[in-house]
Amino acid sequence: MRVIVAISGASGVQYGLRLIEVLYELGHEIDLVVSDGARKVIEYEVKKSVDHIFNKATVSYDIKNIGAAIASGTHPSDGMVVVPCSMKTLAAIANGLSQNLIHRAADCRLKEEQRLILVLRETPLNMIHLKNMILAKEAGASILPASPGFYYNPKSIEDIIDFVVGKVLNLLGIKHSLLKPWNPD
Repeated sequence: MRVIVAISGASGVQYGLRLIEVLYELGHEIDLVVSDGARKVIEYEVKKSVDHIFNKATVSYDIKNIGAAIASGTHPSDGMVVVPCSMKTLAAIANGLSQNLIHRAADCRLKEEQRLILVLRETPLNMIHLKNMILAKEAGASILPASPGFYYNPKSIEDIIDFVVGKVLNLLGIKHSLLKPWNPD
């Protein structure tokens, strides 16, 4: 399976970094694009080099290169995940404003009726955010807020991150062991 992973400049870059790590461990190909804002958030939130994670990408693209392979509907992929997805990126995708490679690649996934998963990481939400979510959903995107469940009694921040990443993998149809199926008995 080949997945496009885009990391935008919202808080919660750990979700995107973990997704890359898991996809790599499971043997999937990764097309990666990281926004300038995401690079700043990574520096602020992670406070250590993540080059070892970026090196797990099959191909990395510059955010400004709107002529890159993933900017075409002919590029083979099994879906795209924007994780985390900032409200700015959501607005651009929902309204068809291809201002950078993340926006353009997402637009291509929508026009080709391929999977596009937006992992939103913002709270509270205003009416503009909600309307943009509706527009994106109506266009064919899956909206997955980074809202971890606690019914499985997470023991660490990593458990919480894995819950959200597991939900992403479920939407992509990728088998994994990050989440146990719900069974209250």
